Amino acid sequence: MNRRIPPPTQFLNRELEILEFNRRVLAQAADESVPLLERLRFITIVSSNLDEFFEIRVAGLKESIKLGLAEPSPDGSTPAEVYAAVSREAHAIVTEQYQLLNNIVLPALARESIVFPKREEWSAPQKQWIRDYFFRELLPVLTPIGLDPAHPFPRVLNKSLNFAVELEGRDAFGRSSRAAIVQAPRALPRFIRLPAQVGGGAQYCFVFLSSILHAHVGELFAGMHVKGSYQFRVTRNSDLFVDEEEIKNLHTALQGELLHRHFGDAVRLEVADNCPEPMEEFLLQQFGLQKHDLYRVEGPVNLYRLREVPDQVDRPHLKYPPFQPGLPTALEHADIFEVLKKQDVLLHHPFQSFMPVVDFIRTTATDPNVIAIKQTVYRTGTDSELMEILVEAARKGKEVTVVVELMARFDEEANLNWAARLEEAGAHVVYGVVGHKTHAKMSLIVRREENEQGKVLKRYVHLSTGNYHPRTARLYTDFGLMTSNEEMCADVNEVFKQLTGLGRASKMKYLWQSPFTLHKRVVTAIRNEARLASEGKPARIIAKMNALLEPQIIEELYAASGAGVKIELVVRGVCALKPGIEGVSQNIRVRSIIGRFLEHSRVFFFQNEGAEDVYLASADWMDRNFFRRIELCFPVLDPALKRRVIREGLQPYLDDNCQAWEMKPDGSYELQKPRRGRRRSAQEELLFTLATPS
Repeated sequence: MNRRIPPPTQFLNRELEILEFNRRVLAQAADESVPLLERLRFITIVSSNLDEFFEIRVAGLKESIKLGLAEPSPDGSTPAEVYAAVSREAHAIVTEQYQLLNNIVLPALARESIVFPKREEWSAPQKQWIRDYFFRELLPVLTPIGLDPAHPFPRVLNKSLNFAVELEGRDAFGRSSRAAIVQAPRALPRFIRLPAQVGGGAQYCFVFLSSILHAHVGELFAGMHVKGSYQFRVTRNSDLFVDEEEIKNLHTALQGELLHRHFGDAVRLEVADNCPEPMEEFLLQQFGLQKHDLYRVEGPVNLYRLREVPDQVDRPHLKYPPFQPGLPTALEHADIFEVLKKQDVLLHHPFQSFMPVVDFIRTTATDPNVIAIKQTVYRTGTDSELMEILVEAARKGKEVTVVVELMARFDEEANLNWAARLEEAGAHVVYGVVGHKTHAKMSLIVRREENEQGKVLKRYVHLSTGNYHPRTARLYTDFGLMTSNEEMCADVNEVFKQLTGLGRASKMKYLWQSPFTLHKRVVTAIRNEARLASEGKPARIIAKMNALLEPQIIEELYAASGAGVKIELVVRGVCALKPGIEGVSQNIRVRSIIGRFLEHSRVFFFQNEGAEDVYLASADWMDRNFFRRIELCFPVLDPALKRRVIREGLQPYLDDNCQAWEMKPDGSYELQKPRRGRRRSAQEELLFTLATPS
């Protein structure tokens, strides 16, 4: 029996909670216990997050307002109301971000002999070196565009660095244009390290590309007077639209749509703080934006490019200490298939190595007994060893089937390229199901093996909460399970049959799958805990995920709380549920862990009369994951591995008292601090117990 959806007063707004999450990330940059160059990195992460927020979420709000759609979000706010609140909060975060950079982080870096001198601070030798650099490296690739009737305002690429230049005088043809646009090619570095001999005594001396262009922009307009030069950057709607009813070829349709991503409708304009009001108004008019879409910043308009600074600075004490991921004891000096015949293997990244997964896939190309592999690809990167292995396996005549999700946001182009290479090598490439992103992370390997019955086909499976992406496996926390359990392998094979063929969904023994059974199973598990609590039995739910938004799940959690179930939620990002409301959610605690690694694993625990059911999943508790994606939730069956997931993936996060943010009923968060007893950091403890320093 379905329950009612909670009233709007019991929901928090999704967009505002995204910005609240970014406040927590920005707080890492203000934390003096975080290494200095990592604090700079957190500032750049906030910039990257805000870019995507404007490209997708704000763009959606503006589109709804333009179309006159007034349907409120679950919290009862209309698109116009949400946009107004988002604009206020986003402006406040950007202001805080630049203040933190200019007043705290850059001065602290300068004390460590890492400097970013402004133009007025350049010494004579620096000015000469920079001038030579401009003529040698920049001038040949710059294309100034004067604005006149023959040269209208140019098409400006999404998130590109540009300069609006005010001019006086006439050019060689007698034209008297008063303005020009200079676009900085994306291939150019956004900051340049000066050589030691002109570094002014600093070990690391960097100059921003924008400063170099400001200093020498007059060289682009010979004989004219430059009154001013102002950097700006426009953010555009980057959500791709593919008509699922009209589409005949997803590959072709997506290629065409990607061409338009760089020139979608403008949603945000960033300008330097020296930009005069008339130029602001001119730029806003060109992009069809209003005053509240304008963000004036004191510094570079794209802080994300500063993410490269820590990699160029060899100062280990200013960074997180390096570590060597560990290996499960069972895999040390052992054949992976012989191990999996006897037991399941659990991997906890990044504390444990991703290499066993790479080796698992590599066998498809190197092991003569492997005859086939089936693999999903959501995000894997432009340079992927795993994909190269699959290409090689296909070339060697192995049966390679790859389900490539072409609609993986901002990875579409990379996935298109890999799909083309795989097809050229002879692999079977499938693009999933139109209208349902394939977000499940799974690999299935088929080997021909000898046993007492003779030669038989044996299946092995890898399932994960994270992507097949070796780089993010060093940065994101995720669980992976490797097994030869026959029923689990049969379930995974069934999912691949759905994705590559046609037919109805079959009943599975272990896997919960969206869009078919996952939502129903989660609701049933929550209701079971509520029933047990109402009968006076112990009942507990622990769930760790990236986001919690789905209205019915939230209502089920409220009802379970009312029945007396103890509910502990670890939600890294957006959570629409309000904890701690008397009579509604008094038994629910929500916390968010922000630290060195991005918390990405999805782990669900249901006490279930002492059975202590543990599930790992690719899905968050969001509408899209339950109803518009193909996701997998899989149980951890081995009792020892189940205890490991609880011991490593849940309990440390409930005990964390220095990187945990507790949510209040109003949606704000409070950073926890050690009061009595020792300092507890989940990520630090897991590094200590599972990895080793390198």
